[in-house]
Amino acid sequence: MPDILEAVKNVLQSLMDDEPKSTLHVGEVMSFWSFLSEMAEEQVHSEAGINSTTDPELKKAFQASIKMFKSQIERLTEFMRLEGVPLPPLSESKPISDPNKVPLGVKLTDDELANSIGIKIYLGISFCATAIIESIRTDVSLLWIEFLQEYMTFGVIIKTLMKKRGWLKVPPFYYPPGAPSL
Repeated sequence: MPDILEAVKNVLQSLMDDEPKSTLHVGEVMSFWSFLSEMAEEQVHSEAGINSTTDPELKKAFQASIKMFKSQIERLTEFMRLEGVPLPPLSESKPISDPNKVPLGVKLTDDELANSIGIKIYLGISFCATAIIESIRTDVSLLWIEFLQEYMTFGVIIKTLMKKRGWLKVPPFYYPPGAPSL
């Protein structure tokens, strides 16, 4: 089992290194570019979610996700500009509309909306964890760690709401053969 204190010591030591920053490698650039594109799409999907739900708590969760996505987009855009990385084309925000006027054949249920954002959070966590492992530069890793922490914190909020409303998709329980009955 890895020693957590040793890992923290190594990270702090790498932050104090006086070596000049290395150039970003193509994997780091591709991760930034892909993530920025995806976050802009997730922001637009969350805006559409606000326009589709009448549930006040789900609307509040979508507003929190939009705030998180916008913040991440701003920080990542600034970082990429400073590094000279071209920005991908980004989707434009959706205007506010009345959820009661969305046609039923188009409107997603609150259950579907909540699960879609839950999946997006899961994918964001996986993406950030992968990018941390692939990053060479400490400042790049720390940016991904920030994003990962934000996703994990928001994930707890959305999961709690989904459990409360009965929207959480839970697989069947597994009882191995020969296990004592409960």
